[in-house]
Amino acid sequence: MKNLNHKEKQKLYSKKKTLLGNTQCKHMNNGQMTANEAAQVTLLCNYSTSFPSAYLFWYKQLPNRSPTFILSEFTVGKGTTEDEFKERFSATLDSTSRTVPLMIEDVRVSDSAVYYCALQPTVTETHSTLIQKH
Repeated sequence: MKNLNHKEKQKLYSKKKTLLGNTQCKHMNNGQMTANEAAQVTLLCNYSTSFPSAYLFWYKQLPNRSPTFILSEFTVGKGTTEDEFKERFSATLDSTSRTVPLMIEDVRVSDSAVYYCALQPTVTETHSTLIQKH
């Protein structure tokens, strides 16, 4: 997974390579944000999609680790938040402004990480080869 610690678009493609949507994370100071402990921090994420409904996900990635799911927000229905993040992490999807900011309350040193905002739907492509037996 590419490190998105600076302002950059993440494009999502279907099997036909048609653009389905994208997310754009906006950060301060060349992709890095600093805050004092116990402060509240907001990480911004703008999205666009051609689908009528959107499913947004936030992930936290520590160095040399796989991304960890934090929470999801949907334009239709209710998202979920992982138990370990419920107390201090929240997000509200605004389908009018097409944003889903991540709020972190009582920020701690252990919150230092790379954060990803991801948009679904995404389509993954699997390849297989059929061999005909004679």
